[in-house]
Amino acid sequence: MPATQKPMRYGHTEGHTDVCFDDSGSCIVTCGSDGDVRIWEDLDDDDPKSINVGEKAYSCALKNGKLVTAVSNNTVQVHTFPEGVPDGILTRFTTNANHVIFNGDGAKIAAGSSDFLVKVVDVVDCSQQKTFRGHDAPVLSLSFDPKDIFLASASCDGSVKVWQISDQTCAISWPLLQKCNDVINAKSICRLAWQPKSGKLLAVPVEKSVKLYRRETWSNQFDLSDNFISQTLNIVTWSPCGQYLAAGSINGLIIVWNVETKDCMERVKHEKGYAICGLSWHPTCGQIAYTDAEGNLGVLENVCDPNGKMSSSKVSSRVEKDYNDLFDGEDTSSAGDFLNDNAVETRSFSKGIINDEEDDDDLMLASGRPRQRSHILEDDENSVDVTMIKTGSSFLKEEEEDDQAGSIHNLPVVTSQRPFYDGPMPTPRQRPFQSGSTPLHLTHRFMVWNSIGIIRCYNDEQDNAIDVEFHDTSIHHATHLSNTLNYTVADLSHEAVLLACESTDELASKLHCLHFSSWDSSKEWIVDMPQNENIEAICLGQGWAAAATSALLLRLFTIGGVQKEVFSLPGPVVSVAGHGEQLVIVYHRGTGFDGDQCLGVQLLELGKKKKQILHGDPLPLTRKSYLVWVGFSAEGTPFYVDSEGIVRMLNRGLGHTWTPVCNTREHCKGKSDHYWVVGIHENPQQLRCIPCKGSRFPPTLPRPAVAVLSFKLPYCQTATEKGQMEEQYWRSVTFHNHLDYLAKNGYEYEESTKIQAIKEQQELLMKMLALSCKLEREFRCVELADLMTQNAVNLAIKYASRSRRLILAQRLSELAVEKAAESAATQAEEEEEEEEDFRKKLNAGYSNTPTEWSQPRLRNQVEEDSGDTGEADDIEEKPEIHKHGENPFFKSVNSSDMPAIKSGAATSSNQGRINPFKVSGNSKEPSISVNSVRSTNILDNMNKSSKKSTALNRATNYEKSPVIKPLVPKPKSKQASAASFFQKRTSQADRTEEVKEENPKNPSSETSAVCPQNTENQRPKTGFQMWLEENRCNILSDNPDFSDEADIIKEGMVRFRVLSTEERKAWAAKAKGGTASDGAEEKKRKRVVEDSHETENQKERTKENLNLPKKQKPLDLSTNQKLSAFAFNQE
Repeated sequence: MPATQKPMRYGHTEGHTDVCFDDSGSCIVTCGSDGDVRIWEDLDDDDPKSINVGEKAYSCALKNGKLVTAVSNNTVQVHTFPEGVPDGILTRFTTNANHVIFNGDGAKIAAGSSDFLVKVVDVVDCSQQKTFRGHDAPVLSLSFDPKDIFLASASCDGSVKVWQISDQTCAISWPLLQKCNDVINAKSICRLAWQPKSGKLLAVPVEKSVKLYRRETWSNQFDLSDNFISQTLNIVTWSPCGQYLAAGSINGLIIVWNVETKDCMERVKHEKGYAICGLSWHPTCGQIAYTDAEGNLGVLENVCDPNGKMSSSKVSSRVEKDYNDLFDGEDTSSAGDFLNDNAVETRSFSKGIINDEEDDDDLMLASGRPRQRSHILEDDENSVDVTMIKTGSSFLKEEEEDDQAGSIHNLPVVTSQRPFYDGPMPTPRQRPFQSGSTPLHLTHRFMVWNSIGIIRCYNDEQDNAIDVEFHDTSIHHATHLSNTLNYTVADLSHEAVLLACESTDELASKLHCLHFSSWDSSKEWIVDMPQNENIEAICLGQGWAAAATSALLLRLFTIGGVQKEVFSLPGPVVSVAGHGEQLVIVYHRGTGFDGDQCLGVQLLELGKKKKQILHGDPLPLTRKSYLVWVGFSAEGTPFYVDSEGIVRMLNRGLGHTWTPVCNTREHCKGKSDHYWVVGIHENPQQLRCIPCKGSRFPPTLPRPAVAVLSFKLPYCQTATEKGQMEEQYWRSVTFHNHLDYLAKNGYEYEESTKIQAIKEQQELLMKMLALSCKLEREFRCVELADLMTQNAVNLAIKYASRSRRLILAQRLSELAVEKAAESAATQAEEEEEEEEDFRKKLNAGYSNTPTEWSQPRLRNQVEEDSGDTGEADDIEEKPEIHKHGENPFFKSVNSSDMPAIKSGAATSSNQGRINPFKVSGNSKEPSISVNSVRSTNILDNMNKSSKKSTALNRATNYEKSPVIKPLVPKPKSKQASAASFFQKRTSQADRTEEVKEENPKNPSSETSAVCPQNTENQRPKTGFQMWLEENRCNILSDNPDFSDEADIIKEGMVRFRVLSTEERKAWAAKAKGGTASDGAEEKKRKRVVEDSHETENQKERTKENLNLPKKQKPLDLSTNQKLSAFAFNQE
């Protein structure tokens, strides 16, 4: 059978790592650059014995209970094994030793150093030393002849020498290697090896092949090579029988040959492509331990067939098993070892036959299986060579660096039993897991760690039990449970503990709930699953429990044990999580390719109105990663974490998309370090997790400490002030979306939190606007202002005018008007919807009578009619709400029926219901009191053309609407703002607003101004502006002390008013080009007073006056203090 590759595990810190077996093969011994020697009972040993031997350990060897290490203090030390007691120093060098080995009987050691020397030392009597001089550079590696006659050494000087031990002479020297000046610069550490027992052959790894030299004749008998070797070989080791030779390359490929037949028996690729720097064959069985240059330890099992023969037909006809076979480990619920760390068993590469120095022999390839993330050969610095796939192998191969690639085309393809396929290879599916749990094979493990508490499971010789501990003991006291049924998955909420076990031959799979919050005395229940149905994932919500099973079903239960809905899942479950009424299910949508998982996600709400929010949408994951945690924040927003450390959250404010909010790997110090997530909070923004040194999950003891990480969205250029503020703003927006969700679903939440969040966001927008203003990015300023609230836009206008950015202030003013209109329209729609709901609920059949709930409808009708009366050129607007088939334009001829704001508080808008049909002295419109004017501005009463109603609903329902503050509030303003009509003209490109203002000199008269809304078109100049341009010099000559533009404009206004009506009209016509009907414009906006001619003059004059400040708005502070609601307050 093919070799089985167990997932690698962290052994030492990054750096050169060495490995060997003890004499019996019962344990693996490793040493690394952290200065520790670790003794592993097997690869799954989570508590290896550790012996500190120095600051760094470069090499170790073990024989007869003696552990010899080459350490960084330039000595070769001895420790007893397995106790680890120091037993003296064997020898010293002037620099550190690079390699140390025992001879066959363990009586001597040989050590090679960076000071060019090789020493052979007697272990019992260290005074018996022999020194071999002859190398001209640091010594890389050594190997004892099994017969103790010769010693082979490789050096950075490029030579491989064989020494006669007895007389310390050099028997032969081959210039085989690349020269370099130090071990760290060597392309290969060239760990050579003599054939065991006979010592007939010496194997030397040279470039991409292994050269074998015959003893005594020192001739190159043959080479072992393979087309899959794309990088230099680093190390070789023999099987104890001497029949097989294994080699490891600097890009993580391990190849095993049968030396007699020269067949390639195994090919296995390191899961991350790191250099193999330690390789040791088990003394009695087909197991190889290997280490890489990053400090990881791995094991290959079943390396060669026991009989040593494997026919090519047997190899090529190997049938693939189900992908899940790759996960045939014991760990079913590991949060961190599905693929590349602890659970995937990967078959070796296909076998092949390659004769020495010939590339036209048959290459027999079998259906080897790709491994998880890296898929056989990662393309680190090399690209993928498709020709290798075409030879029938099932893995990707790194491109040959030189002419190796050319030889592949000459290899005839042997027909395999499976069809030809050269596409990307499928990824093994990750197994189901419980978030916050550690691997199942551990004797002491976490079944779950979440924001409520911790469930630990102990399964050793003394005890098989479960401990439940609560973070807040007021919820419940700690509990100890026996685990007779072998529960494997668990969940914990503030109401219950939920456990589940797999089925056995005798027992069905069970769901066990300990409902500790129950008010009756029966606090637990158990449900058996149907035959052949296993529970794979479970979770708890508020008042319910859920279990996903192997039959692709999700079963819902009440917390008291009543079975509820059962529904089918679209694919095999990966994980489930619950919070309140929400249930999230992650499952396999299909088979992923090239190392990617293909996952889908469903999000359901199980409240009174059951609904599905996410309908099996694809779950985005980082390339070649898998899911390690899924759950909810404390506020109820779904989050998940993948194996690359990326944390993503559901962005409800962007159509339920997934936004990456943190990369935990940025906080890790070492490559092998990880963070194990246990809980998430949105307010305050906290990612609660446990730092794991050299592992993906923490041990149960000592109790791990929880660290709090901050969130950071992956925005560009966050080193700059702009990027930083953008990231902060959008993070604040994203992390406060849950408040809208809570409000929409009727949950309680702190209003102050939302207010604070909005304040924080507006401050950031103002800072960004100020920054853009300084950089003269005025268009960007308007884009930023579009994200602001109205009050913030008012501040922005103020800032722009103070910065003397006239065009920007004008654009912002237009934007403010639009925002006011939009908010008015939105509010009007909401009010109408509320009315509709109210009518529906009461089944109102009284729509034709002015009942309490139909009264607003009638009022709105009259307001529409009145509005249309006032605006003659709005006749093309067709309001959708006509209640009794009345013609909204039937009173158009009566231009005196103008809505008005009374200067005296004759009536008040908050005096209760009013008769909309009552004709008052000045208006057919309910009046607005002056008292309300000071706290509002004209924007309050403006509305975009709405499908539901015109803007005057706002005036009538004024007490319900949010107050929009004036741009620059003034305590004793004489100005009053009026309800203006803001409706769409289909005959013109722009929409207009009307601004009505009291004239301080004539309080009874009222004027209005027209402000084009279309920000795309430049406003035409008014008559006053044209007059002012021509007469500016006169004003300045008469008033030489005028330095302020505002003073010039004021004086200009006074002089313009003195002109006769005809002159003013002439200027206005000159400005407008005479295109509009002046008579209609005047009639449209005048108000009935005793002297209609005087009113007409006043209207025309002020219209022009007001249009000027709309254009010239941002002048300076003194002017702005006189601005309120985009109009000058004349004093």
